[in-house]
Formats: sequence, C-alpha cells, structure tokens
Amino acid sequence: MDALASLLDGPRARGAFFMRSIMTPPWSFRVQDRAPLTLVAMVRGDAWVVPGTGAPVLLRPGDTAVVLGPEPYTMAGDPATPPSIVIHPGQRCTTPEGEPLGDLMDLGVRTWGDSRDGPVMMLTGTYQMRGEISGRLLAALPGLLVLAGDAWDGPLVPLLAAEIVKDEPGQEAVLDRLLDLLLIAVLRAWLARAGAGAPAWYRAYGDPVVGRTLRFMHNAPEHPWTVAELAARAGVSRAALARRFTGLVGEPPMAYLTGWRLDLAADLLRETDATVEAVARRVGYGSSFALSTAFKRVRGVSPRDHRAAAAVSPGRAAAE
Repeated sequence: MDALASLLDGPRARGAFFMRSIMTPPWSFRVQDRAPLTLVAMVRGDAWVVPGTGAPVLLRPGDTAVVLGPEPYTMAGDPATPPSIVIHPGQRCTTPEGEPLGDLMDLGVRTWGDSRDGPVMMLTGTYQMRGEISGRLLAALPGLLVLAGDAWDGPLVPLLAAEIVKDEPGQEAVLDRLLDLLLIAVLRAWLARAGAGAPAWYRAYGDPVVGRTLRFMHNAPEHPWTVAELAARAGVSRAALARRFTGLVGEPPMAYLTGWRLDLAADLLRETDATVEAVARRVGYGSSFALSTAFKRVRGVSPRDHRAAAAVSPGRAAAE
C-alpha cells in the first residue's frame, strides 16, 4: 500500500447527503450541519465559500471545494450578502429566524433552490458521520481546499451531475461510491500540486530510505517490526534510519508505527465486529491487553470505550 492508498483508504460514505442547488443572485446560505466533510462542485456560475475563519474563496465552473466540519461556513453569490437560509443538522432548512423552508425550495429529485433556471448550479455531497472518514485523512487536510477545474481532468463531476437527479433502485449506493471516488480523485490531484501542504509522512515517501520504511509499515502493520529490521531492509544503519526518518516525518520510526497501528485499530473497532483480541493481532499487538494499554495511553480511552462511544456518537468517537 502506497502513501496515497494509506491516506485515502478511509472514505466509506453510507447514505451520504446529496443535493443539486440552483440559485439566483442575490443569494447566500449558512451551512451549520456539523458534517465532517463536504464536497462542492460548481457546474455553472460562480460562488463564494466563506469559512468561519479565513478569507472567502471564489469557486468558478469546474472548481471543486472540500470543506471540513464541524465549523459552519457560508456559500454565497457575493460574500457581502447576508445569509437568508440556514442549513441545520439533518439538512433541515430554515430562515435565520427559524421558519422552515424545505418545501418552498424543493425543485425535484435531490434538487433545491429558488429557480430551476437560476444561473448558478452546484453539486453538494456530504459525509454524515466522522466514522466514514479516517481521522488520519481529516488530520492531513486544511479546513478548506479548492481544486481548480483546469488542475485535473476527470469525468466524475459530469457523471455525478447526471446521477444525482435519478431516482432508481440502488441509487443511494451509486451516489455513495461516486462521492468516495470524487473525494479520492480531488485529493489525489490536490496532493500532487507543488506546495499543496501534504503531510510530512506523505512527502517522505519520495525518499529512497524513508519511503521504503513507510511501505514496510503500511503494508504489514501486524509484523513485529524493530528499528534494526527496518534499517536492514532499507539498507542503512539503525542510527541513520532513525535520524533520517525523524528528520523527514517528524517523529521516530517506532512512534510513527505506534500511531499508524492505533489509527488502524480505531477504524477497525468502529467499523467491524471483530473482538479486541482479533483487532490487536491484525495491527501488530500480541494481545488485547497490549493493545488496550497502548490505546489508552495514546488516545485516553480503552478500545471498548472507543467502540461504545462510536456506536452512540460516531462524530465524538472519531474526534478522540
């Protein structure tokens, strides 16, 4: 598994929220749905993304934005236009005073707005729970990133535009997978850009020594790795590996391996019914006790408490 596969192995949309929005200026709506991640793809017209902190960013036709939650943000035709619509958790739509608007702005299958012929059209796909996206992926991204339409060449946005208005058997599963593919494609193109701010461990994959070491760890987290064995396989001394790895990744090899194993364990506990013992062995711990000790030391909760919290409140558990 390479760096990109490791980073993007998390997205698993389940019943994601999808909407085609058609708007006529002046328009502005505030999104405070607390969703962990939202993709916005512009089909026609321009729109501004106004994050809670930071400067507004203009989206043009073909551009795609990735917005991280749970902080609210605003979409608008002009950043100076005050919001007249508020999107709440559960995608409930109201005026700023709380009057419901859902029925008034319904334009058909997954289509919403103030006019079918409005000059602005955007597609929105929203992950509903943090558990659908790995914490490692979320931690690697800025609060808002925009990929310009001319920075990549992909058929996914037109395909999503065609599929989003269909109401056929299995359509929810089709849209979920399209959302995952779109997110992966956008991030792959964004990370490939110079100065994209990719995580240190991702950039370190280009180093012939550290890159090989990361591949060993990612491909076989269950293996009982030692610095000595990793160094031997990479063809350098233990001291050279430790120095080079720490310099490029920002932490020593075994500290990184522990974090990687515990990230995997957290996802497995949340997404599968495997016992703690089985999860422990899949991520390189000899027993459930060993995993529990490391898990609680690093994450502050036991594996069982993490799983229980995920069952009750996926968003809170993933943020731990």
